[in-house]
Amino acid sequence: MALKQAPISSSSSFTSKYSYDVFLSFRGTDTRFGFTGNLYSALSQRGIFTFIDDEALRMGEEITPSLRKAIQESRISIIVFSKNYASSTFCLDELLQIIECHTKQNMLILPVFYDVEPSQVRHQRGSYQEAFAKHESEKFKDDIEKVQQWRLALRHAANLSGLHFKTG
Repeated sequence: MALKQAPISSSSSFTSKYSYDVFLSFRGTDTRFGFTGNLYSALSQRGIFTFIDDEALRMGEEITPSLRKAIQESRISIIVFSKNYASSTFCLDELLQIIECHTKQNMLILPVFYDVEPSQVRHQRGSYQEAFAKHESEKFKDDIEKVQQWRLALRHAANLSGLHFKTG
């Protein structure tokens, strides 16, 4: 797995308990080469040690132990909710891990709503509704509990104070 990380800065603002200042969660096909890529560059240039998964799109894989560890060892998670975020079970599993760390370790979460309304994420409407209909009718039709966990995690994250960006 190719992981892209900002260089370690001696002036990192967080203690050794954390390996990363920031963990970026995003749907690669939506924002990797635009918003999220620019955000990663800006954070890195300011000496903020940022984790970004530099792997290509995964189809139906579970998050790896190394990715789970990166989430657990991050002080802050920035979740970039975009139009197709919920169509990725990988992103949704990553979100579950982030919410668990938020609850158990007081991880700070900053949701960014990129060209989607916060209410779309919170109530799973629009493209989020379509993604969940697909999850429930296909691969996860026998694991509705998992789908419900994803729904609750989205609602939890969308209820946090965050930033809202529209293109243009």
